[in-house]
Amino acid sequence: MLANPPTQPAGPVPADSATLDPDRQRLAREYARIKRRLFFVEVAVMLLGVGLLLLAGWSVGVRNFARGLSGGNTWLEVAFYGAVLGVVYTVLSLPLGYYSGFVLPRRYGLLTQSAAGWALDTAKELAITAVIGLCGLELLYWVLRTFPQGWWLIMAALVWLFGVAMAQLAPVLLMPLFYKFKPLDDPELSARLLRLAESAGAHVRGVYVMDMSSRTTAANAMLTGLGRTRRIILGDTLLANYSYDEIETVLAHELAHHVHNDLPRGLAVEGVLILAGMWLAFLLLSWGVLIFGFEGIGDVAALPVFVLAMMLFGLFTMPLGNFLSREWERAADQYALQTTGKAAAFRSVMLKLAAQNLSEADPPAWVRFLFYSHPTVTERVAAAQQYEP
Repeated sequence: MLANPPTQPAGPVPADSATLDPDRQRLAREYARIKRRLFFVEVAVMLLGVGLLLLAGWSVGVRNFARGLSGGNTWLEVAFYGAVLGVVYTVLSLPLGYYSGFVLPRRYGLLTQSAAGWALDTAKELAITAVIGLCGLELLYWVLRTFPQGWWLIMAALVWLFGVAMAQLAPVLLMPLFYKFKPLDDPELSARLLRLAESAGAHVRGVYVMDMSSRTTAANAMLTGLGRTRRIILGDTLLANYSYDEIETVLAHELAHHVHNDLPRGLAVEGVLILAGMWLAFLLLSWGVLIFGFEGIGDVAALPVFVLAMMLFGLFTMPLGNFLSREWERAADQYALQTTGKAAAFRSVMLKLAAQNLSEADPPAWVRFLFYSHPTVTERVAAAQQYEP
């Protein structure tokens, strides 16, 4: 799949990058094509697995096995069923995950992590997913058994509240499990960024550096958390290769989402989508009980029908979510240009990030429509060139 695989990591991007590097863009296009193929393979595998569970009766078999182990305890039955499917899915998906998460980015010079380090991070992710997944599964089936008619409304509200909680807790609970954080030891840059945040009305707890270089050559910065957990986080890979002005334009873009109330808007849109997705699951579960002869919507053997509903709804609404995100990101770019007045720095940082992160600058229209949550690099550079104070 890779015609001329790079043998060395990406390395620092020159500070005077003024145009797109054609060699890096060639690699970016190759990398993006392979990632898209892997996405479709993963979706096909998931659909095949759900189909076999339903059409071949495997789900009922796993349910009966879990019921025998549980001794008639409904909670244990759900737990054993989820554990069996979770283990099988993990074992089957691990080769694809290893290739897409380790082999491929390492081949293209984006991953600095060792195989042991990647395995440790994967184990952490699996443990977190297992705990959250088991709790979520038990909650889902309790709601299904207790509120068989209005369960979809209750689950929509609970899932939305969980998303809000994670937005606040992830920076202080989850991210430190994977990255090390320390206060930025650069008084001048810290003062500039804090002044920028204050001018945007964003109250942050400080500026922190994240050791991204321990895992990747890519660069990033973010404004994370809600309320008292909000903080500015800079990747050490960004600090190593970018000027103060360039970093300032990146943070100004992130602050724009606060100024434009994109988080509340995003939560509102997410709430509507979750509600619609749960309503679709309600319809498909009712249909699945009749078609496949399940004992009722509270029968754990019907879980593949719920998963299928969520998958299909997510695939069909993904372009809509990405469209809204692109519009908000364009507005954030304009805010960054207007607030800093540093169009040259904004243009420079976009070009350098495209090279460093292997971002495809001008993908096909169908790719932008389906997958892109941000404007393309070409569009963002053009916006900077057309900017007039």
